[in-house]
Amino acid sequence: MNLQSNTSHSISQAGDIAPRTKIAGCEVAIVGAGPYGLSAAAHLKALGIDFRVFGKPMEFWAEKMPAGMLLRSPRVASNISDPAQAFTLDDFEDSVGLRPQAPLPLKTFVEYGQWFQRKLNADIDRREVASIKRNDTGFEITLEDGGLFQSRSVVVAAGIGPFQRIPQMFASLQPSLVSHCYQGCDVHSFSGKRVIVIGAGQSALESAALLHEAGASVEIVARIPALRWIGGQPWLHHLGPISSMLYSKHDVGPAGISRLVASPNVVKHIPLKLRDKIRKRAVRPAGSRWLPPRLEKVKLSTGRFVTSASQIGQEVELRLDDGSQRVAEHILLGTGYSVDISRYRFLSPELVKQLDLMDGYPRLTTGFRSSVPGLYFIGATAARSFGPLLYFVAGTEFASKELSLHLGRNKVTRR
Repeated sequence: MNLQSNTSHSISQAGDIAPRTKIAGCEVAIVGAGPYGLSAAAHLKALGIDFRVFGKPMEFWAEKMPAGMLLRSPRVASNISDPAQAFTLDDFEDSVGLRPQAPLPLKTFVEYGQWFQRKLNADIDRREVASIKRNDTGFEITLEDGGLFQSRSVVVAAGIGPFQRIPQMFASLQPSLVSHCYQGCDVHSFSGKRVIVIGAGQSALESAALLHEAGASVEIVARIPALRWIGGQPWLHHLGPISSMLYSKHDVGPAGISRLVASPNVVKHIPLKLRDKIRKRAVRPAGSRWLPPRLEKVKLSTGRFVTSASQIGQEVELRLDDGSQRVAEHILLGTGYSVDISRYRFLSPELVKQLDLMDGYPRLTTGFRSSVPGLYFIGATAARSFGPLLYFVAGTEFASKELSLHLGRNKVTRR
């Protein structure tokens, strides 16, 4: 199937075409239509590989990230990769008459991703994948409406949605009283309410700023003794050639580590224990340097952590490690995520058992191949094999090039 090239189609219009088409199969099925899935599609299309993308384009970014947020990554690291570099962020802004902004608003990035999808003009099926099982010819894919699809290979680009880290003490609270930053947050609905934000990373700190600006009474509770800020030594970025030796354009990690992280094919050869240290150091909890002025009037309780959480009527009472108590009308968890691919409901238990895992991450080799032939993982799930660049949009360039290079060696072209 070839969608019409008229770029006036909306995402929903384009996606509604696919379910009415008789589905037989393809060479490569891509599960997930976020930056990694769309980028992989662009690179596979350029090679003439028969593929299909499943999922709602940019859904997680549009619906599950805090409304009003700004991207942590610099503009140059916010491009979704395509092989001709024809669908850049600058190209999008020029085409719609948007003034370039830095930092980049989430709304602009979502619109950019949707524009990328329309320009790609490829097969997008908005139905969710219900299950994936191996069979004699590859993989049988069952869709949410019961439809069946056959694919020789599967690329999992499903993102971090299922991986929210929710401390056990909060698990029994009513959803109206506690939520995670990656569940979506209408900050204006908390105007006039007392909200406690747990965490010290970008999502936690920016959510706290947004809540405060929306009129909520906000307190941040963070385990670390003092908040950290990305780029805390800006002079290191203004040393000319020396800065280029210390930092890559992606700006992931501190001086030196940033340059290493930009070479995933080098990172993958580093022993796992050291690789883990590098990965954790590069993405340790910290906020962008444009956040401190927005948090000046937000109460901070650093060096503290929650030991218990109890529901008292329609409020939550927290007890901290120093014995002090807090009462709030809502708890927002900025506690990050833990990759565990068994949480992908579409991966059958039998398939998960066949995978070589590293504490929930798939062990991957060149081309993003897993231990199951024909099954690939890109994005955050690949970060333990190839390094923390794969947590960020900037990693789409490396991932898509490596993936398409491998799949292109034995491609089945479109008829």
